[in-house]
Amino acid sequence: MIDRRRLGTLLERERKSFRERNPRSAAAYEQARGRLFGGVPMTWMNKTAAGFPLYLASARGARVTDVDGHEYVDLCLGDTGAMAGHSPKAAVDAVAERYGVLGGAAVMMPTEDAAWVGGELGQRFGVPYWSFSLTATDANRWAIRLARAVTGRPKILVNSYCYHGSVDEVLLVVGPDGEQVSREGNVGAPVDPTVTSRVVEFNDLAGLERELAHGDVAAVLMEPALTNIGIVLPEPGYLDGVRELTRRYGSLLINDETHTFSAGPGGCTAAWGLSPDIVTIGKAIGGGIPSGGYGLSAEVAARLESMSGLDLIDMGGVGGTLAGNALSVAAMRATLEHVLTPAAFDHMTALAGRFTGGVQQVIDDHGLPWSVTQLGARAEYRFTDPAPRDGGESNAAADPDLDDYLHVYLANRGVLLTPFHNMALMCPDTTEADVDRHQEVFAAAVAELAA
Repeated sequence: MIDRRRLGTLLERERKSFRERNPRSAAAYEQARGRLFGGVPMTWMNKTAAGFPLYLASARGARVTDVDGHEYVDLCLGDTGAMAGHSPKAAVDAVAERYGVLGGAAVMMPTEDAAWVGGELGQRFGVPYWSFSLTATDANRWAIRLARAVTGRPKILVNSYCYHGSVDEVLLVVGPDGEQVSREGNVGAPVDPTVTSRVVEFNDLAGLERELAHGDVAAVLMEPALTNIGIVLPEPGYLDGVRELTRRYGSLLINDETHTFSAGPGGCTAAWGLSPDIVTIGKAIGGGIPSGGYGLSAEVAARLESMSGLDLIDMGGVGGTLAGNALSVAAMRATLEHVLTPAAFDHMTALAGRFTGGVQQVIDDHGLPWSVTQLGARAEYRFTDPAPRDGGESNAAADPDLDDYLHVYLANRGVLLTPFHNMALMCPDTTEADVDRHQEVFAAAVAELAA
């Protein structure tokens, strides 16, 4: 239903406008290209709809300002890293107190805040024993190692097109003929991931049982809903089936709640009454300060503590010098205690519902075969209807030019979405006016495309 020639013309027009609007960002990028690998601090920052990234000047709450002086409604929010909003006051105050007044970040000594955070996360996610990292990627790496130690099994099972950071074991997908293959673009893999892992499609219980029946899977590492390939929700009974099958075949279940934390104060685990053996999380819980952690059930913790020969203190493969440092733990406590509260999630989820309803109205008005899906405070539109039911379908529904058109059109009019997909996230500072601004611009973009 999309005129591809018209889409191409509109996309080039919007990219030209972007270049003209942002000369300082363009100049900063050109200068950085001679000094930074890829021209950016981290190579994924080259994921941009217009040829170069916007450069940050300031950010507060649900607003970002770039170096050319343009202010944006930020619905990207650091791809969940700033779900608490940019520089929430409680976290800023806690970090300033810890770093500037009391002093100390890399001291290698615990603080009393850590036990508070562990208790709070335990109450929210239902697993009582917590340890900290600086990223969810590391939390997943360490949880995988612990699962292998406990079960004595070598393999990890993931869902096709899942996202658990840059963990080696998760970079494989279900191929076009149903075979398990390394994910396209996998950089310098130390070993073919089909050696270390198994993969099945999300929402496929028969496939899951087939792979678990090999008896070599230490843990199923999964998001309760897929996120980074677009939101894919579980079908009725699917997550209960996953839990039953993992127990039947002796595999642990790890819920990665890093993105699905948007579902509520305890993520999908609490919202949907799930009972994983391990929970991993990162990004949002530190209010933007690098933070992450993994939580263990009482049974898993007891089994690990009873095992002789595990080096959990020095070079056994679990831990990092700055993990659990006083600064990140202080930020986690402030964020969980004062910012990402149950009341905040109620506000954020209601706004995401408003966003979802507005997008659906535009889709309906133009009779487009698109869909929009909500997961708590997070919502996303896709260029297919019905919404994808697994990662393979979701990947096949990608339309890079249409993505880029909407992203750059929105950015040129003061609205930012997550660059990797059409995700909008609400924070405690997001307002109805912010959501309505997206609705207005999105409606205009679609109307121009459909004219």
